[in-house]
Amino acid sequence: MALLDANRSILVLVDLQARLLPLVHRPALVLEASRRLMRLADLFSVPVVLTEQYPRGIGPTEPGLRALYDGLSTPTFYLAKTSFGCCGDPGFEPLLQQARPGLAPERRQIVLAGVEAHICVLQTALGLLASGHEVQLCWEAVSGRGEEYLAHALERMTAAGASLTNHESVGFEWARSKDHAGFKALSALLKEGQPSQD
Repeated sequence: MALLDANRSILVLVDLQARLLPLVHRPALVLEASRRLMRLADLFSVPVVLTEQYPRGIGPTEPGLRALYDGLSTPTFYLAKTSFGCCGDPGFEPLLQQARPGLAPERRQIVLAGVEAHICVLQTALGLLASGHEVQLCWEAVSGRGEEYLAHALERMTAAGASLTNHESVGFEWARSKDHAGFKALSALLKEGQPSQD
């Protein structure tokens, strides 16, 4: 799998809703890593897609994350869905096309985060892989209702062709060099300390 290219990447944040997050393994880690991914996407002008699973019933994205998303300067796209996997919603592929106009699915690199690993993230990853996308799972920003649910979901997604990554690797791959205009801001973000493992 190739290094991430900021000009080909899309960050997809799946169902980080306030009512779901307390149910998953290490929610604080997922929240902080997701925040950092959004800030990195903003820094490197990578489009961000935010989804919510049946928000009328489950409710909105965690308020702090939603506020950060709403304040991004990079292009943002939103999808309210009822299908578990994003690819099962007819509006998802058009959003990816808008995020990266003219870029065929096999040229797109999807950085994937969200919950729950064994349901919506899994179905999204498998759907993206089936349509030719490159998928990189940011392990500390993906979770499910228990450690085993998460571990086995990650195993299944990687066996299908997804790669595991983390927010630091994502940032450094988007920068590629210390000479990148965004490197100092990347370095400052990482100096804020590691996300809590709780």
